[in-house]
Amino acid sequence: MATDSLEKKVLGVLEEVHDPEINTVSIIDLGMVEEVNVQDYVVNIKILPTFLGCPALELIKENIKKAVISIDEVKEVNVEFINHPPWTSDRISEKGRMGLKAFGIAPPPRLMDSDGSWHVDCPFCGSTYVTMDNIFGPTACRSILYCKSCKNPFEAMKPISTLM
Repeated sequence: MATDSLEKKVLGVLEEVHDPEINTVSIIDLGMVEEVNVQDYVVNIKILPTFLGCPALELIKENIKKAVISIDEVKEVNVEFINHPPWTSDRISEKGRMGLKAFGIAPPPRLMDSDGSWHVDCPFCGSTYVTMDNIFGPTACRSILYCKSCKNPFEAMKPISTLM
């Protein structure tokens, strides 16, 4: 089997590895997969954590290994978390952004204002009439906001950029 073909299979199964806390978004669509390398049926995968202190990293690693080793041709799977380049929220694909909204989490804004502030739309009704309830959400990468239009609280992914 050609290496390119096996790499495509690996990428295909990685589409089924979801963030443990957000089952509507794969690690591919979050932009966490930096590199997949196949040599002699050994798969080496480099992953960018969304946050270094993320408590789900070991679970993500095990889920990756379990998914990739299920491919018949694969003999071994190695997963390495790397910090360079740093993960940024602009790596989230359009499919990932839609998956976040489907889960009730506003995707990170694509652009920030010149003063460094950021604005998100309500994932439930699309309103821009929202307020920050707490910058500290249930995880380091999310904040809690409140929609004044539909009266729902919601989480939003924080914008993370190398320019901040």
